[in-house]
Amino acid sequence: MEYLDFELPIKELEDQLDKCQIIGEESNVDVTATCKQIEKKLEETKKKIYKNLSAWQRVQLSRHPSRPYTMDHVRALCGGTFLELFGDRNFKDDKAMIGGLGKIGGQSFMIVGQQKGFNTKTRQFRNFGMANPEGYRKALRLMKMAEKFGIPVVTLVDTPGAYPGLEAEERGQGEAIARNIFEMLRLKTPIITVIVGEGASGGALGIGVGDRVYMLENTWYSVISPESCSSILWRSWEYKEIAAEALKLTSYDMKKQKLIDEIIPEPLGGAHYDRETTFKTVEQYIIKGYNELKDLSTEELVSQRMDKYSKMGEYKE
Repeated sequence: MEYLDFELPIKELEDQLDKCQIIGEESNVDVTATCKQIEKKLEETKKKIYKNLSAWQRVQLSRHPSRPYTMDHVRALCGGTFLELFGDRNFKDDKAMIGGLGKIGGQSFMIVGQQKGFNTKTRQFRNFGMANPEGYRKALRLMKMAEKFGIPVVTLVDTPGAYPGLEAEERGQGEAIARNIFEMLRLKTPIITVIVGEGASGGALGIGVGDRVYMLENTWYSVISPESCSSILWRSWEYKEIAAEALKLTSYDMKKQKLIDEIIPEPLGGAHYDRETTFKTVEQYIIKGYNELKDLSTEELVSQRMDKYSKMGEYKE
């Protein structure tokens, strides 16, 4: 297990507990009482730390190297039923954007999401989860296919942003994202969006328009990352913690502003501490969302989606 800087008190107590248990195993000394005291203190420390997380600490948790990525969720949710589909039928297949058909709780879904890598080689292969225009065009192709066959769509968002390179701009990055938002608003099939990690800028919005939008507890969703915001306002990354607070990017901020529908609770310590529980909870929310939408007519579905997004940004004193 890798620990973040604010998790070091937990690491110290877990190390103490390990040493205490080793002493008990290697000698005849009864250390049961001592171990229980450490376990109690460990539990109290975890609750104290994780119940009072700052916005920046939640950003750090959303990027934790042990956190489950999109394909981890897909494998857990779909089992062996997932069939990945490739290519935008125009330029090439974008490895940062994955998509395909799979069954969740016995119901077929078209699943689309951004995939990061878990080591240097796979991060380069997946372009760090930053999709090019062909990635968004692939996502739209699959969503239009789902519409054609009456299959609901699930999108899993986890990206530091759309790829900002020159070649992406040459191939129409802005147009591809705008086209996806436009088409998803009027897609004639239910769309359920789950933010499972980072939800940055247009890179997230390109697959983030949904009838139901859920955020895992320790994720973030914003027009810009705290580091980039800090570098623009203060010409330095040193103020990223202040920027994170100012951006109001946590799941609780998003729920308060009515920009998402619900927050999916995570196990104490984050999704990576108990992956199985996280996967089961995500599945429950996806099925719940689908059950709320499945009986709506096409006209009601599209009308409610458009009303939902038209109301965003309204402010009354």
